[in-house]
Amino acid sequence: MSRTLLIAIAAGGSLALLLGAFGFQHLGGLAPCKLCLWQRWPHAAAIAIGAVALVLPGRALPLLGALAALTTAGIGVYHTGVERGWWQGPTTCTSGPIGNLTPQELMDQIMAAPLVRCDDVPWEMLSLSMASWNALISLGLALIWLAAARAPR
Repeated sequence: MSRTLLIAIAAGGSLALLLGAFGFQHLGGLAPCKLCLWQRWPHAAAIAIGAVALVLPGRALPLLGALAALTTAGIGVYHTGVERGWWQGPTTCTSGPIGNLTPQELMDQIMAAPLVRCDDVPWEMLSLSMASWNALISLGLALIWLAAARAPR
């Protein structure tokens, strides 16, 4: 298989997973937790790396793509462990600037914000959560990136 095709498949796989996550969020109404959001960033990086790697020669970019895929897979494994109760998840949270809100407006905003816990599994297929599927598919994408790094131009 050609390097170009392998890169397109690997970057396209990250694009498909990212679009799926946005679909679950915006069409399915499943708000992402903190770890879900962390898993998205390496996919975005892999898509950008893939776009550049299609025009630039060398092995460095496909290896960076593999690193991005392995990063999101690692976060997915960590998230799976949090969901299954194997270990603790993050205990911190963040917020944006308050602006010129009154105390009552701030309280209303806090109370209206959806609470999404990292240890809940809102959706699963074949007993695997979205985080688990992300980890498995991303490991496969990492292998495709590595094959692209080894393939001749």
